[in-house]
Amino acid sequence: MSAIAHKILLLNPPHTAIGSRIPDDHLPPLGLLAIGGPLIDAGFAVELLDADRDPLSPEEIVRRVVAVSPRIVMVGHAGSSTAHPTIADLALRIKAALPATRIVYGGVFPSYHWREVLDECSAIDVIVRGEGEQTAVRVARTLVTHGLLATVPGCAYREAGVARATRQARPIENLDDYRVAWELIDFDHYAYWGGRKAVVVQFSRGCPYLCSYCGQRGFWRSWRHRDPVRFARELACLHREHGVEVVNFADELPTASRQAWREFLEALIAENVSLTLVGSTRAGDIVRDADILHLYRRAGVVRFLLGIESYDESTLIAIRKDAKPREDQEAIRLLRQHGIVSMATYVVGFDDEGDRHYWHSLKQLLRYDPDQIQLLYATPLRWTRYFATVAHREVVQPDTRLWDYKHQVLASPAMPPWRMLLWVKGIEVVMQLRPRSLLRTFFSRNPEFRHAMQWYVRMGRRVWFREVAEFLFGKRPRATGVRLADFRGPGYGKLPIPAREEPSLSRLRERTPPFAWRPDWQALTEAIRKTLGFG
Repeated sequence: MSAIAHKILLLNPPHTAIGSRIPDDHLPPLGLLAIGGPLIDAGFAVELLDADRDPLSPEEIVRRVVAVSPRIVMVGHAGSSTAHPTIADLALRIKAALPATRIVYGGVFPSYHWREVLDECSAIDVIVRGEGEQTAVRVARTLVTHGLLATVPGCAYREAGVARATRQARPIENLDDYRVAWELIDFDHYAYWGGRKAVVVQFSRGCPYLCSYCGQRGFWRSWRHRDPVRFARELACLHREHGVEVVNFADELPTASRQAWREFLEALIAENVSLTLVGSTRAGDIVRDADILHLYRRAGVVRFLLGIESYDESTLIAIRKDAKPREDQEAIRLLRQHGIVSMATYVVGFDDEGDRHYWHSLKQLLRYDPDQIQLLYATPLRWTRYFATVAHREVVQPDTRLWDYKHQVLASPAMPPWRMLLWVKGIEVVMQLRPRSLLRTFFSRNPEFRHAMQWYVRMGRRVWFREVAEFLFGKRPRATGVRLADFRGPGYGKLPIPAREEPSLSRLRERTPPFAWRPDWQALTEAIRKTLGFG
C-alpha cells in the first residue's frame, strides 16, 4: 500500500463546551490517537489536526485540511453529543472543498444516532460504531480499495441513498493489541493540573454497573483492562522520554479489579517515576481498598472523582446507582487520610426537585465534606434507560451544543430555571468557601494537596462566572413546549429499528456487579441446620 497515496487526517474539532474553553490546560485527543496507532501500523500516512487546542476557526480548519489533501478524514470528539453540530458543519465545508475526500465519523453519539446523522448530513460518508481501533482500519482499507462496506462489522453507510448498518463488531478482547500513536502529538502543546505536561490514558474500558443515566457502559459493552505491568511501563516511558508529569485516566472505573489495579500500582511504584495520577472511580472501590490506599499515594494518585450523584435513597434506586451515602462519606474520609483529594460530583434535575430537596442536598454535602465539588445537570442521552423515564419532560435548552452537563436541559416542574441556577451556584459557593475547604486550600501541609486545591479554585472560579454569564446573557433555558421524546425521538424500548442495531441494547445479561455482597452459603446452611436441630 502506498503511504503517499493514502493519507488519513485525524480531525479533532473545536468544542464549545465550558470544559473545553475555560481551562488554560488542554489534553491530547486520546480517541483519535488510539485509532492512529493501528492506522499507522497498517501502512497509512496519518496526520493529526487538533483544532480544539487553539481553537481554530472553521475557515482555518478547511484551509489546513485542503493543504494536507487527505484521501480520508476521520473526525470525532470525546464530547461527541455536544460536538456533533460543529462536526456536521465542518463535514459540509470539507466536502465542498474536497469532494473526493471520504469523511468517516466516530464516537459515542454517532454510534447510536447513525441513522439520523447519515440522513441529515450528506457530507458524512461512513460512521464507525463502537470501539474504533479495528473498525477504522477495516473501513480505511475498504475505502481505498473500493471494497464493500457491507462486509465491515461495526460501521454504517449509505447504499442507494439509504442509511444502513452492518452487524455489531465484537469488543476488543486484548486492549494491548493496539497502541496509541503518541508520535502524532507535540507533548509540549498539552498540559493539565496547572500547566504541567500531561496526557490522557485508559487502563480499562467499560463498567460492570448499571447506572441508568450513563451513556458509556453500553458503548464499551464489557469491562476489560490493559496488562498492568505493560501499562505502568508505558507511563514511565512517557515520563522519561517526553517529560510527561500528569496522567489523567479516562476510564469509567479503573479500579474495578482490585488485583489488576494493585498490580498496576506496584508496577508503577517499581518504575520509580514522579507522576501525578488523577481519575474517577466509585466510592465503594475506595472503601474496599482501604488497606492499600498507601499504594495509591505512593504511585502518584493525587485526586479521584467520586460520582455521588444524590443523597436520596429513592433517587439512587431509581437511577440504579449501586451506592450508599455512608460509603460515600467513608471514601472521602479515607482519601483525605492518605493525602488524596476527593472531588464529589452531584447531579441535579433527576426528578421534580424543590427547595426542600436542594436544602437537604446542601446539608448532606456538608456532612460528606468533600475537598472539591462539581454540580452537574441531569442530561438525557437517548440510548440510556434514564431517557425513557424523562421522555415526557419539556426541553428547555434546544441548543444541543450546551448539553454538556453544565447547562439545564430539562424543565423542572417544581421550580423555574433561574431558581435552580441559584441553588446550584449557591451550593457550590457554600461548599468551596466553607472554612474547612479554605484551610485545606491555603494551609494544607501537603504541597501536592495544596496545589490541587488551589488549581481547582482558580479554574472553578472562572467556570462559575462563565455559567452565570451564559445564563444572563447567552442562551438561557426557556420554555419550548417540546417534549424530550419529540425533540430527540423515541428512546430505550421504543426504537423504530431492531434493538440489536443499538450497541447499548445488545447488552450482556444484567448481573450482580463484581465485588457486590454475596451470601456466604456455607454459613447460611450451617445456621439452618442448627435452627432445625441437625447440628
